[in-house]
Amino acid sequence: MGMRKIGILVGLVAFVIAATFGGSLSAVAAPSDDENEEAEQWEPTYMTENYDQVGAPSVSPDGEMIAYTVSEPQTEGEKSEYLTHIHIVTSDGERDYQLTRGEESASNPKWAPDGEHLAFTSARGEGNENQIWIIDPRGGEAWPLTETETSIVDYAWAPDGDHIAFLMQDPLTEEEERRQRERRDMEVVGEDFRHAHLYAMDLAELDQEADGAYPVQRLTEGEFHVNSFDWSPDTETIVFDHQPTPRVNDWMHASISKVPADSGAVTEIVDEGRTPHFSPEGEQIAFVADVGEAGWPSAHDLHVTDPDGDDRQRLDETFDRQPNLQGWSADGERLLYSESHRTSHRLFSIPVDGGSYEIITEGDGHFSGFSLTEDKRSVAAVHQDFHELPNVVFSDVEEFSPERLTSVNEGYEEFPMGEAEVITYESTDGYEIEAPLIYPTDYEPGEEYPVLLHVHGGPAGVYGETYSAASSVYPLQAFAAEGYFVLRPNFRGSSGYGEEFRSANVADWGFGDFDDLMAGVDHLIDEGKAASDSLAIMGWSYGGYMSSFAVTRTDRFQASMVGAGVTSLPSFTGTTDIPSFIPDYFEAELWEDDELYRRHSALFNVEEIETPTLILHPEEDVRVPPSQGHELYTALDRRGIETKLVLYPRQPHGLQEPKFIIDAAERQLEWLDRHLRGNAEDPAD
Repeated sequence: MGMRKIGILVGLVAFVIAATFGGSLSAVAAPSDDENEEAEQWEPTYMTENYDQVGAPSVSPDGEMIAYTVSEPQTEGEKSEYLTHIHIVTSDGERDYQLTRGEESASNPKWAPDGEHLAFTSARGEGNENQIWIIDPRGGEAWPLTETETSIVDYAWAPDGDHIAFLMQDPLTEEEERRQRERRDMEVVGEDFRHAHLYAMDLAELDQEADGAYPVQRLTEGEFHVNSFDWSPDTETIVFDHQPTPRVNDWMHASISKVPADSGAVTEIVDEGRTPHFSPEGEQIAFVADVGEAGWPSAHDLHVTDPDGDDRQRLDETFDRQPNLQGWSADGERLLYSESHRTSHRLFSIPVDGGSYEIITEGDGHFSGFSLTEDKRSVAAVHQDFHELPNVVFSDVEEFSPERLTSVNEGYEEFPMGEAEVITYESTDGYEIEAPLIYPTDYEPGEEYPVLLHVHGGPAGVYGETYSAASSVYPLQAFAAEGYFVLRPNFRGSSGYGEEFRSANVADWGFGDFDDLMAGVDHLIDEGKAASDSLAIMGWSYGGYMSSFAVTRTDRFQASMVGAGVTSLPSFTGTTDIPSFIPDYFEAELWEDDELYRRHSALFNVEEIETPTLILHPEEDVRVPPSQGHELYTALDRRGIETKLVLYPRQPHGLQEPKFIIDAAERQLEWLDRHLRGNAEDPAD
């Protein structure tokens, strides 16, 4: 029995122990020395069943307490899901405890302005709709604030603490319900929409016995869909962005309007913009808008305007021109935003009266999920690096020096880890490319090892300095334990390196970026680290696109693994929920230049493929429909190329069920065993 298969059995034993004592193994105790001797390396079952995910923190207004979420995998019996609950850690790190419990998840914690209560969303109670609940952060029973017909999408406390605004999808009308019962619920594409709209709830008489019976006022209605919103400091107005329909593609047609918080007329103030935030005094509104014509690969800048939209100003460009607006500084002189910055994600500030941005979260590793105190002097975030588990950190903003407060997954790091670093190399036409590189666990200088080329999605994704033993469809340290290098290039088109670099693959998918990828492989070969005859390529979404298209351009790979990949640009454009995506990137509609679409599609170059190809695809994927996987599989199968198509029911664009994550990872390891190591076993069925 191979070492990895022993690891699978050990992972199952660990799961049984965890289930017996109620919860994940990491929450019970660190494994004993005897268990460590039996479990010799990382493997997908252990990594998925024992790895808890840390959610974005929410810091109390005074900075004394920080709420965060922990999602534990549930795989016993018929379960295959994540159970999320809220935890509290004090900012001095002295107390760290679980706040919510039960069989239903609790998420999205938000503090009342006075810090006395914490709200969250959960589908607990009657029905399966997500409702707003409230709890004393020091402990006790939670009680519901809402009892709506459909799920709460998002919510926010008013500055006075006496109101909450929330977004809710329009419920079915009586006629629509009748049509469903009578099986006459046909859908007219492009017409039958259920929009999300704004509501406000009066909590002036906060009473645990009210049981969800608080006065609710609808604030918006009509043929538009609300996305995000913010309260004015005086609690009299709500500013929000909205788009014509709920379709993902309509984000580029978003406008900004305002409405009185006690209902009234909706007034548009910006005809193009997103994520509005009031300044501390309510005299300005900050927002994000595109530069020129909105489109998928376009750049975005920060803007400010007065509450009537009459005096609009664009601020200096940010580093990557993809800012995620977090809000204002307490004095109203700067905007705070997050953005990709090379192989990290950081918090920045920029003055509203002109001037360049400044990095707040300096230092190594990757930061995410930023939450600031009311005075904006302190910040909580999740920090991780290649070898450090994600955990909540807390720091002063002016003199950033993060202190780790939590120890989620303590005891999880049982096995030796392959080293990791960010390497830099030059592509064929002079582009400087950065790439995280995971080393084989048993790496010895002077030895050559197989290389797995791992391509990120997007294409405007980016690989950062994230924890390399996290649970994933691509379990990096399991690959390392099997003796593989994992090379993860940030090729042209990636985020984190500026707008010019991110746009460098427009109308050039699979060519310049392919050269960037192969230059990284050749760099490892030239350094004497990589075996030139033992290469594989893998990736999800755009990474799946490249894993299918690259093997039409080269026969250097011994294996390809295509995850939810775009394989035919013409059919993808007509079936995806983002039909503007390819026309924006290729600057032409299909009917204007069908040859361009075909030239960049694996399906129309499939006669060049000789590489064994494993195809993994979610069945409920509306972003990259499963027909993309079927088309490639059918073509390869008819050509006699070794291939296998695995479909995952109920799954959207990314796999969400732990058992499927394990399966996808195991299948890829088996595919590599077969085609890079010569193992004659058939891949898992």
